[in-house]
Amino acid sequence: MAVRYKVCIDCSDPHLLASFWAQALDYVVEDHSPLIESLLAEGAPIRDHLVEVDGRLAWRTAAGIRDPEHPVNAGTGVGQGGRILFQTVPEPKQGKNRLHLDLHVGADKVDAEAERLCGLGATRLGEGREEGGSRWIVLADPEGNEFDVA
Repeated sequence: MAVRYKVCIDCSDPHLLASFWAQALDYVVEDHSPLIESLLAEGAPIRDHLVEVDGRLAWRTAAGIRDPEHPVNAGTGVGQGGRILFQTVPEPKQGKNRLHLDLHVGADKVDAEAERLCGLGATRLGEGREEGGSRWIVLADPEGNEFDVA
């Protein structure tokens, strides 16, 4: 049986990155408010761990996005397929990513997609080309995490 996984990205503002990446990937931001509201109703002392985002309660230090075509747990808001979790860490990003995402949009759409992503808050860092002719554009998300559009 294959192992399920999620990609976790350390950051300083999980809600900013969740919003950016949801738009970049055409994913949806996970809504954890049903779980949060049930925990509050049970008297769980979690108020200090919450923030309001887009009119609903969310975790202060974490936000997830998910593939809208995969199932979701209605009680928790957690996606059951492709998902990315953004989690707050105290230290800032240092150096080049050891892992990055490649967004495959097709050779004819690379420039337009890079421009769209820059409009969402990405920064263009450079361009690469392989001997066989494949080309990609290197971008950074709003917190400086590098990724490629190919």
